Amino acid sequence: MRVFSIIRSELAFVVAAASVAILYSVGAAWLDDLSNPVKFVALFVWILGTVLWAVFAAVRHADGLAELLGEPYGTLILTISVICIEVAMISAVMLHGAEDPALARDTMMAVMMIVLNAMVGVSLLIGGIRYREQEYNLRGTRAFLSVLITLSTVTLILPRFTTSTPDPSLSQRQAVLFSLVTIALYGAFLAIQTIRHQGFFLDADAAQTVKETGHKAHDQGHALGHEHEVRSVSFHAVLLVFTLLPIVLLAKKLAVLVDEGISVLSAPTALGGVLVATIVLAPEGLAAFRAAAVNHLQRAMNICFGSALATISLTVPAVVTVSILTGKHVVLGLDPTELILLCLTLVLSLITFSGPKTNILQGAVHTVVFVIYLILIFDP
Repeated sequence: MRVFSIIRSELAFVVAAASVAILYSVGAAWLDDLSNPVKFVALFVWILGTVLWAVFAAVRHADGLAELLGEPYGTLILTISVICIEVAMISAVMLHGAEDPALARDTMMAVMMIVLNAMVGVSLLIGGIRYREQEYNLRGTRAFLSVLITLSTVTLILPRFTTSTPDPSLSQRQAVLFSLVTIALYGAFLAIQTIRHQGFFLDADAAQTVKETGHKAHDQGHALGHEHEVRSVSFHAVLLVFTLLPIVLLAKKLAVLVDEGISVLSAPTALGGVLVATIVLAPEGLAAFRAAAVNHLQRAMNICFGSALATISLTVPAVVTVSILTGKHVVLGLDPTELILLCLTLVLSLITFSGPKTNILQGAVHTVVFVIYLILIFDP
């Protein structure tokens, strides 16, 4: 009975693995000819639905590890798992889709807009409606923003103004050195978050407990309404890895469909980046909204800012590596309109998190900026 219970709980992995087996064997040629719209829609719904289901399953295992290991390790595991999925999907589209040198840039920009405006904005709206004002740990949020502003400037803004290449890209030497810098700075941040100043990223009460006792804080998973069964660390770790593998393989097939859909619909190329970002951020977005709804704003902000920071820190080195190994050209510098939106978002984030409490107005402002970003994608 226990075996059947486990299989039933891991049905997403079973379906994803079966889909991989079919699409890489008898169905390998199904994506060669996508001229039939019914066939295209059926394949897109099947693969996208399976990927989303598997993403939520992977995040569930990361969430189980979060409850077992405590904060800030829990949120960190959740973030890294999601970013691994994002990097896999970007790499798949780069390798198997049409030549789009700006895909990685568009995806990172989409992540920044979705996280810092949509996820943060809706979280603050939810918290403001339910509690009028919410408290968070100012030191931790400022630490996130200081690193985030630095890395987003180096990776998305600075390439627009460098003169080593004729377009908004980096030379190979610059790309390698910038990648090493982003990894080093992210590593330093992780050391601060998990070892030296763990209390910066906890709620005030939890931070005081850590300061007084020296013990790590337990995650608030059950308080946040998690209904899944939490098993052992080894169980969740193994299933997390196993669930990520079919996601990576299915991402390669999804890349073909995304490229075909954008081409047929004559949609903006930036829409591909938005789609990738939306798929991988959906579980984290729900986790952040759930945390804000039960007045755990600090956890919600850890999820939001952690996602944006990990995206900038890990996507750039991965994309640069793929570019060097395959010869694919990568453009990282933002267009003028996007550059203004990113600068506005970063300045607005500094203002929003300059005081000890947040309210509904701040959430509304961030949400409006995200809506403007969406409008400009379709009507630049």
